[in-house]
Amino acid sequence: MLLPVDWMADAHRWLGMGEFPRAPLTDYLIRSVSALYGFYGVLFLLVARDPLHHPRIVRFIGVAHVAFGVLILAIDWHAGLPAWWTLIEGLSLVGVGVAILYLLNRAAKA
Repeated sequence: MLLPVDWMADAHRWLGMGEFPRAPLTDYLIRSVSALYGFYGVLFLLVARDPLHHPRIVRFIGVAHVAFGVLILAIDWHAGLPAWWTLIEGLSLVGVGVAILYLLNRAAKA
């Protein structure tokens, strides 16, 4: 979120995605999505302190990760991102969601 634009452009080039599109909308989207990830990261840390006290929220997080991972696979493919990017991003989200649901079910039975 706070990364200088030049660093973003360097990373963009290093990933083989060509020239970084310097535009207000690009800057806005990168920074707002980063801030949103930060917000959700803090929320997840709070819920993770006592997941069995918040099973409905934890279950929603798990299901949402699986659904979002599938959606991201489609979005990345449609956007023409490299296959390695698409697979890593989408499948890691699905995997995290499945792990969350598995661990919640296992903890609830203990």
